[in-house]
Amino acid sequence: MDLKEVVAINLRRIRHAKEMTQEELADAAGLSARYVGAIERANKSPSVSVLGRIADALDIDPCELIQSVKPRPGGKAKIAK
Repeated sequence: MDLKEVVAINLRRIRHAKEMTQEELADAAGLSARYVGAIERANKSPSVSVLGRIADALDIDPCELIQSVKPRPGGKAKIAK
C-alpha cells in the first residue's frame, strides 16, 4: 500500500475515534479543511512538519499516522509490527 494511502486511512480512523470533524482538526493544526480532506482522500502528501502539526492537534505520536495496517478477517485493521 502506498504511504499516502496509509496516512489517509490512519488520519481518518484516528480523527473519527476522537470525534473530530475535518474543520476542527484543520483549525487545531492551523491548516485548511480542504487540505485535511485532500490528505484523507490520499490526494495530497503532507510534509513531515504538517504531519507533526496534525499529530499535535490529535494528541498522538506522529508515528501513528504512518504505521501500516493489515486487514484482519472480519474487516478490522491490525497495526503491522
